[in-house]
Amino acid sequence: MIDWKERMDKKTAKLMKRAVKCQMEIGVGDMVISSKRVKQRQDMLVKSGVKRKARLYSSLAEHNKAICECQKCPLGATRTKFVYGVGNPNAGLMFIGEAPGRDEDLKGEPFVGRAGQLLDKILAAVGFKREDVYIANILKCRPPENRDPQPEEMEKCMQYLLEQIRLIKPKIICALGRISAQALLSTKTPIGKLRGQWFEFNGIPFFVTYHPAALLRDPRYKRDVWEDVQKLRARYDEMV
Repeated sequence: MIDWKERMDKKTAKLMKRAVKCQMEIGVGDMVISSKRVKQRQDMLVKSGVKRKARLYSSLAEHNKAICECQKCPLGATRTKFVYGVGNPNAGLMFIGEAPGRDEDLKGEPFVGRAGQLLDKILAAVGFKREDVYIANILKCRPPENRDPQPEEMEKCMQYLLEQIRLIKPKIICALGRISAQALLSTKTPIGKLRGQWFEFNGIPFFVTYHPAALLRDPRYKRDVWEDVQKLRARYDEMV
């Protein structure tokens, strides 16, 4: 991919950046992800996470025990239960959502409400069981009233997610929904342009599809997700 910022003077590049930002805000035109920019941002996230961790952990259980009382952001004071993750600690496929909802907050397990039940059905349709994969969220605590996670909240929790990924060593990561995909790919590209596409996250094949909650709100997304999970299953079978 050509980096046009390197092919133009600084003033023009600044104006171009402002124009693209405005275009994104009003939702006009196709946006293109710079793989170079994504890689730089991901490297920064990894370095940041490693820097902030006091140590590396030998297991998910040890990691969970060490962080489950986290109070690094205000969500720690409002949660009912810390929601770490669930599934096979050696899973080849890892799903990442945005944050726990009401049911997850009460039970302490991700994707157990209506959206989680639908996710289980989607997995079963392509031959996966919940215990075959690993499921987590970027945030480990529920945002009040299920609002969108704030950037500073995701930044605080990102080091925890990175350590989960390091311990699990999945062959494929699948982002569920706009917020998870955009946060991990460091982009504002609409979910409709990201879904069904392959990217890379820290050397791991990275796939994007809609969050199951989106299907509950709009059943028209079901066809897209069915196509996505078939593509995901085919890639998984090639790698294991």
